[in-house]
Amino acid sequence: MRRVWNTFLAGLAAVLPVSITLYLIYWLSTTSEAVLGRALQLVLPAGLYRPGMGLVAGFIVVLLVGLTVNAYAVRWFIRRGEEWLAHVPVVKTIYGAVKDFTRFLPKSGDRRDLRRVVLWRVGKGHVVGFVTSEFVPPRLVSGNDALAHADLVPVYFPMSYQIGGHTVFLPRSELIETHLTVEEALRLVLTGGVTATPPPEERRQDVQ
Repeated sequence: MRRVWNTFLAGLAAVLPVSITLYLIYWLSTTSEAVLGRALQLVLPAGLYRPGMGLVAGFIVVLLVGLTVNAYAVRWFIRRGEEWLAHVPVVKTIYGAVKDFTRFLPKSGDRRDLRRVVLWRVGKGHVVGFVTSEFVPPRLVSGNDALAHADLVPVYFPMSYQIGGHTVFLPRSELIETHLTVEEALRLVLTGGVTATPPPEERRQDVQ
């Protein structure tokens, strides 16, 4: 019975990521088609609407938002909306979780909120962190000579198996550079190291 259960779990682990990804794509497609498609049917002349035009309209809307999101007026409205959501119970928790995920997406050009992956020594161990910027706001260290000369950078430390984490301002000299990409390190941390793979030579020994 245990062998059957373990086999089922192995199949579930293989199927879930693909299924969830396909479902999200399907949900986004059907939602944009239902909402924007209905709106297009109201404004377009009779007989001109074709299935799929709502999906295309959704893509165009998202593209336009991406083009205007850096405008000062748009950023101002976004900040005010975020401030309002931050005071609504339950909604602020959901919004904060979704916003944490969006920080891993590219914004303008090749720039990302998470710049590089580093290690920080804690006792006898190391934790994986993500440098989010190469500088800190001047007002953070103003009035404190020790901090002003510490050459600090913000490092984000996500928590395993959940959304959230801590941002710690650390001296560059205490950070150890890694060759991991942001995606590799994020997958490693969020799964608690489960996705770590052995070196090629160890995999060959296991096969033998």
